[in-house]
Amino acid sequence: MIDISASVMQFLLAFIVVGPLVGAAAALLPAPPGLRGSGPDQAVLRHGVTVTGAVLVAAVVLALGFDHDQPSKMQATTDISWIPALDVRIHLGVDGISLPLLVLSALLTFLCALYSYFKMPAGPSPKAFVALLLVLESGTLATFAVLDLLLFFLAFEIVLIPMYFLIARWGGEARQPAAWKFILYTLLGSVVMLLGLLLIGLKAGTFDMVALATDNGRGLTASVQVIAVLAIGLGLAVKTPMWPLHTWLPDAHTAAPTVGSVLLAGVLLKMGTYGFVRIVLPIAPDGMRAFAPYLAAFAVVGIIYGSLACLALARSGAGGDLKRLIAYSSVGHMGFVLLGIATMTPTGVNGALFANIAHGLITGLLFFLVGAVKDRYGTADLDALAGATGAALYGRAPRLGGLLAFAAVASLGLPGLAGFWGEMLTLFGAFDPADGLSRPAFLTFMAVGAFGTLLTAAYLLVVVRRVCMGARPPADRAEAEPLSDVRGYEFAAWTPLVALTVLAGLWPAALLGLTDPAVQKLLAGGKS
Repeated sequence: MIDISASVMQFLLAFIVVGPLVGAAAALLPAPPGLRGSGPDQAVLRHGVTVTGAVLVAAVVLALGFDHDQPSKMQATTDISWIPALDVRIHLGVDGISLPLLVLSALLTFLCALYSYFKMPAGPSPKAFVALLLVLESGTLATFAVLDLLLFFLAFEIVLIPMYFLIARWGGEARQPAAWKFILYTLLGSVVMLLGLLLIGLKAGTFDMVALATDNGRGLTASVQVIAVLAIGLGLAVKTPMWPLHTWLPDAHTAAPTVGSVLLAGVLLKMGTYGFVRIVLPIAPDGMRAFAPYLAAFAVVGIIYGSLACLALARSGAGGDLKRLIAYSSVGHMGFVLLGIATMTPTGVNGALFANIAHGLITGLLFFLVGAVKDRYGTADLDALAGATGAALYGRAPRLGGLLAFAAVASLGLPGLAGFWGEMLTLFGAFDPADGLSRPAFLTFMAVGAFGTLLTAAYLLVVVRRVCMGARPPADRAEAEPLSDVRGYEFAAWTPLVALTVLAGLWPAALLGLTDPAVQKLLAGGKS
């Protein structure tokens, strides 16, 4: 790693959080004549690539300057009093838990901006699209960087409005109902979460997340912790999404443009699970212990439900939409994350954090690929794609078919790829849960979760068979015309996700070496 001074690290983190907001404001201004290129639309799309690229570079430099020998220590911290009467502070910092999520968010947003430069979704002016994309990036990055409960809530809420408009204005069919469902579910969940955050802050006398984690719930009574976990957990569970609060997700993914689906799956869902790890586990451990078995039960039901829903959509004659199927798969994958958190063990929580990153990489790639298939075929309907024998993507666009098969086997948890380690560690965590939790119950949850991995493999292999395999149409039929294979801008946008999926699968210690010391400290009440 490289040696960077503390003041430069502070500046980098502040720039990562605030830079996209400044870029969003600049996107709404007229482009200087010399920078317009072929027109104002191209200029503003180039502006989006430039700003998100600068933020990604800052995030990578921050990661390189991060002290990897002390990943449990908050680094690049800024702590400024904002509302003294309530002890609300502008408190920023990163540790081994938040740093990977920060870099992942910056990477996915940059790749979406790059993809949109060449393949802008149909809709209104690109100027509003780029501004909303940058506001969304600022909110997600701030969520992983702030260390004050009220600032966390504000950052958590900032993302809702831009995502609503990205779905409602640039989405596909039924985009308005899907956007309203998304905003209503998440807003109602956030209102309940705010009450829990206020309860903790007022009862403990501070909203500082580091101080609260160090106190480890000693300043809060058991009843306060239970109420707070229930309220905060509901809000976070909606965003995760946990079964049965997931019903907004398939509609939102199906209607959203490709880049909206990538960011929704790759970044926004992680905000909910991150809140469980950063707030609920260390600040209200007694309350979390009371609800952990129920959280685990809902998690494994989500794993089975999501997999069965995908199997139903994948079968011939069901008229299943491929984007909707990938959305339901997220319900199952995030169920593994919640199961790991519910074990309250270092093994389970590390597995949950690893699965978070793996899901962001793999499902982001899957939504990119499904968007490309829909662009070429004009539909994401599996029956329309597959026809009588299959879509024959291997024969008609072999690189695209190969990438889709790669993403599918990564998603089902093939050893050697990123999807394997997180699910395995969460199941190991359930095998031996924390003290005070029922081991027989968690052994049952482990068995159900393991069965869910078999169902996941089943529906993903069905998808690969129906979309990638099959006989090519006869030469005299229109659909026999060759499809364009992976284009240059698609190759640029997808290669980092493929490379990181392989790297995380072959070298899991790179990520676990960051998260494990920080998780151990959180679970030990702020003690390394």
